[in-house]
This record gives sequence, C-alpha cells and structure tokens, in this order.
Amino acid sequence: MAWRLTGFIFAISLAILSPAAADDWNQWLGPNRDSVWNETGIITSIPEAGLKAKWRSPISQGFSGPAVASGRVFVTDYVVEKGDQAFDPGKRNQLTGTERVHCLDLNTGKVLWTHAYPCEYSISYGLGPRATPTVDGENVYTLGGEGHLYCFDIADGSVKWMKDLKQEYGVKEAPMWGYAAHPLVVGDKLFCLVGGKGSVAVAFNKNTGDEIWRALDEENIGYCPPTMIRAGGKDQLLIWHAASLNSLNPETGKPYWSVKIAPAYFMSIVAPIKHKNHLLVTGLQGSSTLLELNPDKPGVTEVWRGRGVQPDHNPPVVFEDHIYGVDVKGHLRCIELVSGKRIWEDLATAPNGRPAASTTGFIVRNGKHWYLTTEQGELIIAKLSPNGYQELGRMSMIEPTAENWGRKIVWSHPAFANRCVFARNDKEIVCYSLAE
Repeated sequence: MAWRLTGFIFAISLAILSPAAADDWNQWLGPNRDSVWNETGIITSIPEAGLKAKWRSPISQGFSGPAVASGRVFVTDYVVEKGDQAFDPGKRNQLTGTERVHCLDLNTGKVLWTHAYPCEYSISYGLGPRATPTVDGENVYTLGGEGHLYCFDIADGSVKWMKDLKQEYGVKEAPMWGYAAHPLVVGDKLFCLVGGKGSVAVAFNKNTGDEIWRALDEENIGYCPPTMIRAGGKDQLLIWHAASLNSLNPETGKPYWSVKIAPAYFMSIVAPIKHKNHLLVTGLQGSSTLLELNPDKPGVTEVWRGRGVQPDHNPPVVFEDHIYGVDVKGHLRCIELVSGKRIWEDLATAPNGRPAASTTGFIVRNGKHWYLTTEQGELIIAKLSPNGYQELGRMSMIEPTAENWGRKIVWSHPAFANRCVFARNDKEIVCYSLAE
C-alpha cells in the first residue's frame, strides 16, 4: 500500500511540474489570439538589476515570433547567401538564401530539429519570415516570407504536407512586405491568405493540405491574419484585405457582409478585435474603425472611423471597454472604446521616450498587470487603466538588431508561456523566467 501511495504522489508531482501543466503560447498572440496570458505565479515587478536569462540559442534573421507548445519552442529564420538587404520600405530586396524552421527544447534552448529549404526573396524588409508558427496537436504550421506553407510533425520535423502558394495559385509576386498573415487553425481547417484570382482567402484541410474552398478577389491581399468570431448566431471568418473587411461563412467561404476599409499603403495588418457587441479595426491614416455587430444575424453598423489608436502593425488590447495600444509614432494610448475618445497617452514605449516613425510596441495582459515589449528590446511591467500608466519596472531583454528609419529595432512579438518570456532578434532567441 505504501508503494502505491508513493507512486501516486510522484505521479501528481510530475503532473504539476511538467511543462504541459503550464500554459502554452501555441500561436500568434497566444492560445486565443487575444494577447491575454493567464498563468499565475508570475512576477509583477522587475528588480532594478533586471533578470538573468535562463538560456540563449543562436538563430538567424526574421520577424516571426516564437510559438511555445508541448515542451517545445518553434521559431523560423532566414540565412542570406547573396543579395543586398539595404533598408528601403518601397523597394524589394532581391536575395538568395535559406528559410529554416527550428524546434527547441523549452527548458534548455537545445535544438531538437531543424528543417531548411532554399528560398529566393523579392520583398521589402527582406530579413526573414514574418508569420508566427501555429501549433495544433501533433502538427506545427509555418508560413514563409515568400508563401511556403508547411505542416510538420512536432516530434521529429518530418513534413506531412507543403504548399508553394505562389506557384499553386498563380501569384505573380508576394505582397511588398512578404507573406505575413499568421495561419489560423479551427476544427479541421487551416485558413490562410494566399492571393491569385478569387483566392485571397483559402481554407485547407489541416491534415492533408487539400483545398476546401477559396474566396474573395483583390490584387493586394494585405497582411492581416484570418480571424474567427461568433456573432449574430453564426461563426464568422473575418478577412481584411487591402480594400475591405469581409465576413465569410467558414464552412463554405460565402460572404456574409463587407465594409470598405482601405488603409494607407495597402497595410491591412492588425487583426480585428471583438469585444462584447463591437468589432475594432485598427490601421494607418484614418482607417481605424469601430463597428457594432448585429445580434440577430451576420451584419455590422459603423460607429466611428478615424479615431482611437492607429498602429503600424502592432495589435492593441481591449479591456473593460477601453483600448490600450501603441500608435504609429510610439504613443501608448488609452481610448474609450465606444466613443473613440482619447483618455491619456504616454511615451513610455517610444524609442528613447521620443516619437518616431513606424514605432512598434507589443502589449500582453496578465490579470491586472501588463507586460509590454518595446522595439528597443525592453520588457516593461506596468499597470494600465483609465486612470493612467504606472510603470513597475523595465529591463533590456534582447538587443535590437534590425533597422528602421535609421534606428535599430526588434519587431518580433515575444511568447509568454511556462512562466517565461521568449524573445528573438536576428542573432538569437532568449528565454527569461518570470516565475515568482
């Protein structure tokens, strides 16, 4: 009897201590794609001396964030072999190189497997892949900067299926800033922005890669990830391409409704956010829009346009009827959702505390505390509320290595999982413990 009790206690201890017992960050913006991190036992301030890295692992270039699931970390990068990577947002870099997908051990950063394939780039900001891997069960899905869509077995990196989206759908060239819309898995379907005639959005069978349906026709597909919501008694797949926001039946691809929202430079990037009976769209130069969702059937009514926060490509967070986000020039803002009224703004996330073009800052909420990462590679813990911004500490987390408008930047959203933060630049991926 004693050995049985001891074995039972041991099994329970393993369950508590194993990575599976902790929250995963299996895709862009976390499990629900809402920038919410639900783990407990997390530090709520940063000591003056900062935190010590748990591990570092060398990787190469890329904007794609890491995904963390099943005790593993997945990240993609690009190794340049030939070409000019000079910064010019209006010019495509012509590059020859290799795209790679890495799987690392969550606790040590040790590389468990890598898949590499040759890839020629003809995109601006040609540093590497943009889309964060999406982990679903035993599969991980990756989308490269030139449209190489892969499904891997997470255990050994074997390829279950792959699609060269440009070749298969007759796409002349990738979007100016590359394929960037993070693939979405819901049920047995994988939704992806593709391009080509009548195939802005495509639903694939997630297990085989077979096409289920294709929908929408628009030359500039944009960069916004497919987004699933429930409203008007129906599941609705939202596709925001460079001309309009569209609601589709996820089973068939047939349209429910469409609203013209055409951001500057074809930059439909940030995923729409559903909050109660509203839908928030954020983008540049007056394209930020609030829509009210019809409660009885799929449909929307415009509430306001051209207010709130207007980010370049970093998503805001909506909490307790307020929007918290970093505007295009670096102002951290609190906006009243329904009115669009600005409550306050702060330059806490701006480079060196000063406004700058195309500034990025990422925001994640954990309970009443907020974990902000700046494009200078800093981690900030703060409290955000309509009453203002209260900083509880900051530290340098990772070196900014890319370039934008004459300054060094990190434009990769970190992952928060296993009571840790995982961040990458163009040289390494790093893990810091945030456990109490």
